Amino acid sequence: MPRAVVLLSGGLDSATTLAIARERGFECYALSFAYGQRHGAELAAAARVARALGAVEHRIIEIPIGQLGGSALTDQRIPVPEHGGAGIPVTYVPARNTVFLGLALAWAEVLEAHAIFIGVTAIDFSGYPDCRPEFIAAFQALAALATKQGVEGRAVRIEAPLIAMSKADIIRRGSALGVDYAATVSCYKADDDGRACGRCDSCRLRREGFRATNIPDPTRYS
Repeated sequence: MPRAVVLLSGGLDSATTLAIARERGFECYALSFAYGQRHGAELAAAARVARALGAVEHRIIEIPIGQLGGSALTDQRIPVPEHGGAGIPVTYVPARNTVFLGLALAWAEVLEAHAIFIGVTAIDFSGYPDCRPEFIAAFQALAALATKQGVEGRAVRIEAPLIAMSKADIIRRGSALGVDYAATVSCYKADDDGRACGRCDSCRLRREGFRATNIPDPTRYS
């Protein structure tokens, strides 16, 4: 089976992405990061999802980007907004997906993987610049230039299967593939038990996605 590295945060989107990679016939190696985020509930969720969806291996790598600050997700002094707003929100973590994909690219080379899967979407999202198709295309070009695999004409493919899907579409797709969304945590401010605040941007997008489907929302709220 061809191998794939799948970035797995423990949230709704990344869980669906792992299910899609498995459906496409990949042997999946899940990769999560402890980067100084506000809570560890999403990493516990990532471990549950990796087990449930049959990842061959699940690694959690600790990286220090949270020490740099600049985001409400890594700096407790910056409040998480509850009403969205215009522009790029303070929950954006500077260069996060660039760092994540860089480390995924390194592991993909070690594994001689064919693909890296990332669950970004540019439809129902918070406006993060590193979730856009242009970013994925740019990183694909980097992978072709900056790796042994790429130079030898075997560049790993950067797969973003959710990029043009609404949140409702993602939920329908994942449900059809057997994703247990009760095991996932999407909230920016989840408590230690993984219960969601119900008010942050991520909770809003998740809740509206379920409302647009006929699928019951299994999210546990505090």
